[in-house]
Amino acid sequence: MISWRLAVPAVIAAAAVAACMTYFVSPAPPQRIEADQMPPTVPRATGRQDSPSSSAQTPTTEDGVTAYQRAAAAILKRAQNAKALADEPPLITERIPLPKRRPLPRP
Repeated sequence: MISWRLAVPAVIAAAAVAACMTYFVSPAPPQRIEADQMPPTVPRATGRQDSPSSSAQTPTTEDGVTAYQRAAAAILKRAQNAKALADEPPLITERIPLPKRRPLPRP
């Protein structure tokens, strides 16, 4: 009779080999290709269709420029603070001792 110590790993190994063979032999799933066009809009109860561009407000160029300038100013402000902190000497200059090993507890 086969012992459980041999049977359980043998079954797991056989399942792993079968799974690997199935993975490598099976065909790849079909690739989905997205279209460049927007889907048609659903007509409203009034019977009129709204185009996607008319319902969403697009940000103007001036808004984008001001947002970019604000973000750049915030980044530069942080960079100046980081440089000032990097120029300071370290606070701890002496050697830091490592903790000592503790003996194993005896029963």
